[in-house]
Formats: sequence, C-alpha cells, structure tokens
Amino acid sequence: MVSIPQNISRLSTRCFSTTSRSLAGQNLTEKIVQKYAVGLPQGKIVKSGDYVSIKPAHCMSHDNSWPVALKFKGLGAKSIKDNRQVVMTLDHDVQNKTEKNLTKYSNIENFAKDQGVDFYPAGRGIGHQIMIEEGYAFPLNMTVASDSHSNTYGGVGALGTPIVRTDAASIWATGQTWWQIPPVAKVELKGKLPKNVTGKDVIVALCGVFNNDEVLNHAIEFTGEYLNELPIDYRLTIANMTTEWGALSGLFPVDETLINWYQDRLKVLPQPHPRVNQQTVQDLIDHKQAADSDAYYAKHLVLDLSTLSPYISGPNSVKVSNSLADLSNQNIPINKAYLVSCTNSRLSDIKAAADVVKGHKIAKGVEFYIAAASSNVQKDAEDVGAWETLLEAGAIPLPAGCGPCIGLGTGLLKEGEVGISATNRNFKGRMGSKDALAYLASPEVVAASAVGGRICGPEELDGSPVNGASGIKTEIIIPEKPTSEAEATTGGVEVLPEFPKSIEGELILCDADNINTDGIYPGKYTYQDDVSREKMAEVCMENYDAEFGAKTHADDIIISGFNFGTGSSREQAATAILARDMKLVVAGSFGNIFSRNSINNALLTLEIPDLINMLREKYKDAPQELTRRTGWFLKWDVETATVTVRDGKDGEIVLQQKVGELGANLQEIIVKGGLEGWVKSQL
Repeated sequence: MVSIPQNISRLSTRCFSTTSRSLAGQNLTEKIVQKYAVGLPQGKIVKSGDYVSIKPAHCMSHDNSWPVALKFKGLGAKSIKDNRQVVMTLDHDVQNKTEKNLTKYSNIENFAKDQGVDFYPAGRGIGHQIMIEEGYAFPLNMTVASDSHSNTYGGVGALGTPIVRTDAASIWATGQTWWQIPPVAKVELKGKLPKNVTGKDVIVALCGVFNNDEVLNHAIEFTGEYLNELPIDYRLTIANMTTEWGALSGLFPVDETLINWYQDRLKVLPQPHPRVNQQTVQDLIDHKQAADSDAYYAKHLVLDLSTLSPYISGPNSVKVSNSLADLSNQNIPINKAYLVSCTNSRLSDIKAAADVVKGHKIAKGVEFYIAAASSNVQKDAEDVGAWETLLEAGAIPLPAGCGPCIGLGTGLLKEGEVGISATNRNFKGRMGSKDALAYLASPEVVAASAVGGRICGPEELDGSPVNGASGIKTEIIIPEKPTSEAEATTGGVEVLPEFPKSIEGELILCDADNINTDGIYPGKYTYQDDVSREKMAEVCMENYDAEFGAKTHADDIIISGFNFGTGSSREQAATAILARDMKLVVAGSFGNIFSRNSINNALLTLEIPDLINMLREKYKDAPQELTRRTGWFLKWDVETATVTVRDGKDGEIVLQQKVGELGANLQEIIVKGGLEGWVKSQL
C-alpha cells in the first residue's frame, strides 16, 4: 500500500461511463472547456470527469470582491495577473447606506481602480446582467463568477459556472484555477410553448417534475427541434434557475435566434464596443460550434413544452411546483409581490408586467416591489412607458440590484405573510421571516397577483377563468454503461514523481444522505481561530456520530451517501477530515461547494454512486450503525484512472470502474498542499 505524504492527501474525482471518454465525440460543454483549458498534454481531448486547469475569459465578483481581495493579498499577490479578465460589480446590498457598507464599497472601488480592472458601481445593475449586457459573457466563451447564478450566462451560449472565493483569488493572481468537467445531461425541450407560457414556467416545471437530484452537479445542455422559437430572455431565465435545479451550468446552443439577437444589439450599442461589435459577432457566425453528433451524455431528460401551462414554485421550495390553475382555485391571498433579481427583471419582463397591470391598481394591502436588472434596463423601460405604467398602478421602485431576493433592504416578508416573486429562490426565510410563505412565478403571474390580491393569472383580471393543462409529459433516458472493451481504450495518465501512483484504504460506511458541513465539523468551532489540528481531528464528524473517532483510523476512507457536505461553505469541513490523516472521502454525490473546498485544501474525494448503493444493499438487514467498518478495500490507480474495490476476506473484486483523469496540473496543486499553496508557488 502506498502512503500519501500529509500535504499530498487528496483530490476529488467522479466516476463516469467511459463511453464518454473513449468512443464518443465531444459535447458542447467539453468543447468550450477544451478551448479554455491550459497545460493539457499534447493531443489530450478533454471529457467529463477530467480535472483541468482553466483560464476563463472573465471572472466576476460583486459585493464579495473585498473578501476576495483580502484573500488575494494574503497569498502575497500584489497585482492582478490580467486586469482585462477581471470584472467587479456592486449589486447585492446596494440599499445599505451604513458607514460599514459604504466603506466596503469604497474599498472595492479603490482596489479596482488601483488594479485597473473594469468596475461597475452600486446602481449600475446586477452583476450577471452587466456581464451579458457588456459582452463579457459571450457565446462559446467560459466565464466564471463568485456567485451561484453564473449559470445565467448559458442563456447566450456561454459556459458560466460558479467558483468560490479562493478560486477567484487564484484567478486574480495567476489567471487560472481548476475545474472538474461534470457529467453532462441533455435536456430536450420538445414541442412548442403554448400561448401565455413563459421561460419561467419551463424552469419552474423542470425543478418541480425532476425533483430527485436528477441533474445535481451536472452540466446541462438544452436541445429541441423548436428551440429556435425560444426567445433569448426566456433562455436567460431558464439558465439562471438551473442553479436551483442543482446544476453547475445550463448551456443553450448558438443558433440563428442568438446570432440575430446579437445583430440586433449592434444597431443600438455604441460602436465600436470592446466586446460586442461587428467583428466579434462575425467571428461567431464564422466559427459556430455545436456538440458532435456522437457526443455522450450521462442522461437525457425530456420535457414536452406543448403540455405546459403556467406553473408556480412553492411555498418555500423550488422542488414543489403546481399549475397556476390549481393554486388559483385555492384562493391564496398575498401580502407582497416582487419583480426583481437577475432572473426576471429584464426589459421584456418589465413590459410583460406592465401590460398586465395597465388600467388596474395594485390591490389594497399588497406591496408590489419592482427593480430593473440594470440601469440600462430601467432606462429602456422608462423610454417605452412600461416603468411609468407600473408606478401609476402603485408599484414601489427599488434601485437596480438584488435586494429582497437575497433578504436585504426594503420590503422583506414578515411573519405570517405570503409573497409571490419573479426571483429564483424561495427557500424558507430567504426573503424575510422563516414563518412567511414564498412562491415563485412568471412576471405576468406576479403582476396579476399583485392586482388581484391573491395568486391568480392575468386572464382573471378580466373575468376569464384560468385554463390548466391536463398533465406535463416527461421522460428520462439513461444511456447504457460501457463495455469492458470500451474501458480498455482509455490511455494512461502522467503521474508526477511527488504524487503517489495509487491510493488505497478500508472503506468506512457513514450511511446517510445530506450529511452537512455542521455534521462534519461542528459550527461552534467554525469561528474559533485557535483550534489545533489535533482538536479538529478529535471533533471531526462528532455531530454526525459521537463514536466516529473511536471507530476509525488514519488510513481509512469514508464512504457516505448523496449530497455529502451540503450546507454552509466552511472550509473546515474538508480540513477536519485532513486532520485525521484520512486519504479520501467517497460518496454518491457531493455538495458543490464542499467539492471545491476539498480540492482547494488538498482533500481527495471520489463520487461513486454504484458503490454506496452496493454497500446499502449489503447491510440492508443488518442492525443500524452510523459508522461501520466494511472490510472492503478501495484502490485508486491514478495512472490508469481506475478504481477497484476488493473484499478483504477473500480478495474478490466487488467493483471496478473508470474515473476522471487526474492530470499532472491538478496533481501539482495537491503536491503544493492545495490551491493557495500552488498560487504562492507561482508567485
């Protein structure tokens, strides 16, 4: 058995069907990553599961720019590697005029000015909207942001995905960070949207119908015979909320609809624009890319758009959706309505809401808050009269920015209140009191409900009934797993001299799903800066199982259920496991932030759903134990990218699977003790 030096412990990878690795062409996600990956071996074709170093076209940060700047300085960095790559916006807490917040905003602005990066002040708009308006997120580029709704960029055919603050600091300092290419799901939007059904209805229905983590930590690519009829604003809304669906990205194709959208923009944008101009749009036309016809997808979900009617999420969960017809019949009174956020506050949304309220007044006792996605959007809405229409009806304007969507500023839900919003999240307590109820709907339904004083549709304001669909038609297609012949075609991986060629240990079963970061590392220690490594090792997993420490050894490998590491973003959840000198964690799936924190701190994780299911089957009739020694030993051969699990009693192989390749560039990060150590070595 090869032991791992303490500072080389650990990386994260997922197991994937090797059909995608060896026999199939590339999907669009893989093609874009190929373009932005750096340090690849000559001839390397990237596939799902591979770890790659990426140099994204752009990296956006918002109100969290100052914490990133402090981390950047803590790394010893003095100047941003490429100030054309970095964008800073102020959008989350723009209503907060306290001295503390204004000082933070001033610090960010001064830092941006000193570094020469593009900066957009409070009031200019929501960062994601700015990234699209100003052409940073552009078709077929890879743009990241230290915010979970970076998925929005997929609406214009850009691969947008979130990063954590350490990643952002790394990009500022070196121009690059790492990414593991996730499994890619094809989501086919079949048929045509009926009249009065919007992009918001599509994503609300997807979140509610496929609500068993079907796309958790996947990249999504949308397809469909009539996708060209889906407006870009609808695509942006759908891509935005793939975050709530659990995905890491939501990518629409580059088609004639998108190209025409950019060509129309050329007529109104001042020219020459640094990023959206005749040349960049022509280059897009001349060098269009699409998935190969034989591209591999981990799964294929189908939604028949023709069977949709207006849909609403909630209360207090995006995984619960009901038709407007059903909720209208329940006669649910509301107290507040919201047309704000990066999801549905573009010009088309504001115009749609204005068309609904025109000639009406907001219901007595209802507060209807509106905020444009950007100052540009608000000006356009004012120019066409839509903004004034909403104000005349009694809507309450807020500055362009986030605000109530994230639970900040004016108009939050109070205890016992009911709100309906065109935002993306209705988690319990997010928009105010935990004892309030929050629903999500399209701008049209939100506006109608504000006028009607209850959840209702626009047609009801004129006395017509809501027509509901009889049922949504969906389908899930899972591709066949590869043959052993296909698996044998995978090439070898270069292993650095400092990195072990194989890693192994006994599997310790922690049989639960959704073990959160508080279960891994108790919250009471999170903000104590003097906790020793020995103490971290002692309290590791104690909130999950007080006997964990007594049952486990340094060389063991934790195996757990699905969504391991969910919850808060505390990095100690990874470093506490490292403190026990454990080699890696295996799970059915991981919380995305935990996965990123693991690599950034040099912790190895493997995502192998088949293995946890096999162990659950093995122990289904055994007495329950929170922590159980299995007698199964896992070996990860880094060179062949293969995981083998053997029964310790007789040596029988119980599982053998290919995993994503762990390239030399990512091995180097682990050798340096994590991303921060690697950045310091580069500086």
